[in-house]
Amino acid sequence: MSLKDQINDDMKAAMRARETERLGTIRLLLAAIKQREVDERITLDDTAITVVIDKMIKQRKDSISQFEAAGRTDLVDKEAAELTVLAAYMPQQLSDAEVAAEVQAAVAQTGAAGPQDMGKVMGVLKPKLAGRADMTAVSGLVKAALAK
Repeated sequence: MSLKDQINDDMKAAMRARETERLGTIRLLLAAIKQREVDERITLDDTAITVVIDKMIKQRKDSISQFEAAGRTDLVDKEAAELTVLAAYMPQQLSDAEVAAEVQAAVAQTGAAGPQDMGKVMGVLKPKLAGRADMTAVSGLVKAALAK
């Protein structure tokens, strides 16, 4: 079953169970997927859907930090609930050791020698780790590995 089919099935289950918050989040996700499909005139595969979900998760995290700074706990709770629903559709996250091993393998594979080769390494890592690791943290690990 594709990720899109699973999301549709979850939407139907949320409708039957009358879970309004969960249903709203799933509908937002499906709308974002549909928008991207219409804009680009393609049908998204699981990898592309994961990218959409990852973008939505980043938006929720940013909103949470902004709302916390403003003291709006009601909105923080709403965004955190949406974040929980979205995170359920992401693939299993890699451990720090697995990410570090992937970074070392990519550095060795590309023959990167210094900070100027960071683009090459990230180009290899991004397709492998997208959705499975925080790319900001991966970028930091790559910088550290290339600075040696």
